[in-house]
Amino acid sequence: MRYDLAGRTLLITGAARGIGAQLARDAVARGAQVALVGLEGERLQQLSADLDAHWYECDVTDQAALDEAVSSTVDRFGGIDVVVANAGIANLGTVAVGPVDALVRTVEVNLCGAIRTVSAALPHVTAARGHVLIISSAAAFAAMPGMAAYCASKAGVEQFANVLRLETRARGVTVGTAHPIWIDTDLVRDIRDDLASFRATLSRLPWPLSTVVPVEQCADALLRGIERRKRKVYVPRSLALVQALRPVVLSSFSDALISRVGGPRMVGEMEDEVRQLGRSFGRTSVGGRS
Repeated sequence: MRYDLAGRTLLITGAARGIGAQLARDAVARGAQVALVGLEGERLQQLSADLDAHWYECDVTDQAALDEAVSSTVDRFGGIDVVVANAGIANLGTVAVGPVDALVRTVEVNLCGAIRTVSAALPHVTAARGHVLIISSAAAFAAMPGMAAYCASKAGVEQFANVLRLETRARGVTVGTAHPIWIDTDLVRDIRDDLASFRATLSRLPWPLSTVVPVEQCADALLRGIERRKRKVYVPRSLALVQALRPVVLSSFSDALISRVGGPRMVGEMEDEVRQLGRSFGRTSVGGRS
């Protein structure tokens, strides 16, 4: 049975840009009420004005601020039906050249931030017998040099959701994870603009791992997943096959394939580029600099 979004309240983190912002626009177009949570206050305020939405500026690694964001949303709308844990960042470079704080920050935002967001909103979602959607990634079941912390955090997100689903099922709460590939957002554009090595590797990856998807297509797929209370959402759908073949994707055969696509030369070039950049995150990654 379709889970009609009209009149329901969605709380979305990472809502200032990219997937979160587009998801908010599309949800409001379907008649939903939206609470926007993120770091860039001016962007959130403008989007809120455009959508007649609620907004709250906070870092998803700050539990007290998240609790207040949830409380203010409930004060405004009377409850929360759906929580979308979307906030995410990606550090630049390998483990060898990336400052450890940048690696840890990526895990804190992507994994710990999702845990904190869900924990803060869950009592209200449970009262509404609603839905939790946590944004994982194709990186949860594939590996690529330069993405160690990102891949680890997204794999952790998937397992967190898998267990949460079992814990909340008897209470009428459904839990889904979304697994997008490269989405045409500021995060991906930053990496593509900063690193020629990334552009070269992306062009050599096999389909569908080389696919770049418009953000509008991604947001539409996520909303359809919420409306159907789906367990998994793949963007594009062909990624379902990649996850089904996960033992192969993470095998020594795949290691050899990725090495041929990129290899030691690509890793060295990436490390040189990151050193020259002098920063560990993309230009628009406010979450990485906080």
